[in-house]
Amino acid sequence: MDEKITVAVIEGTTRAQRESIKASRYVADFAGKLPGVEVIFVDPADFNFPGDGNDPEGKDPRYGEIVGKADAFFIVTPEYNHSFPGSLKRMLDSELELYNHKPVAFAGVSNGNWGGVRAVESLLNAVRETGLVTLSWDVYFPRVQDIFDENGMIHEDQRERYERNLGKLFDELLLFARLFKTIR
Repeated sequence: MDEKITVAVIEGTTRAQRESIKASRYVADFAGKLPGVEVIFVDPADFNFPGDGNDPEGKDPRYGEIVGKADAFFIVTPEYNHSFPGSLKRMLDSELELYNHKPVAFAGVSNGNWGGVRAVESLLNAVRETGLVTLSWDVYFPRVQDIFDENGMIHEDQRERYERNLGKLFDELLLFARLFKTIR
């Protein structure tokens, strides 16, 4: 049997009224049901990142431990002002040496019709600089308020579409995670 793959599912914002948390939890729940996958849910609101960058004073050791343990990442980011949140950038910048040769998948989230595509596009260059290996396609949650109910449960008429898309994306993410794990 294959060794377990640890996937860190990262919520992309600390904003109090964030709707993206529903999609993040859905992605984490989906991944947790996959055989051979261990999920670590990462909410940036649970961490403290003083200062900026990759300097020792800008790290939260708890996040560093997660990044070190993770074989792959799945970032769920909302779109704010045509980009991704600063809190996500701050968190990603803190552990540069631990990301190298680990794959990352993305999901974009928005209240509008674009589904966070501009946030994901903005994130690509920053994430590539960390040494993470980006996948070739993403999942989007446009009009997130119409996909999930107020309790964060996916509407039944949306389930098949998102399970199919997440299934394909996780197949690729896990394939790359296993491959890169052999060279680290």
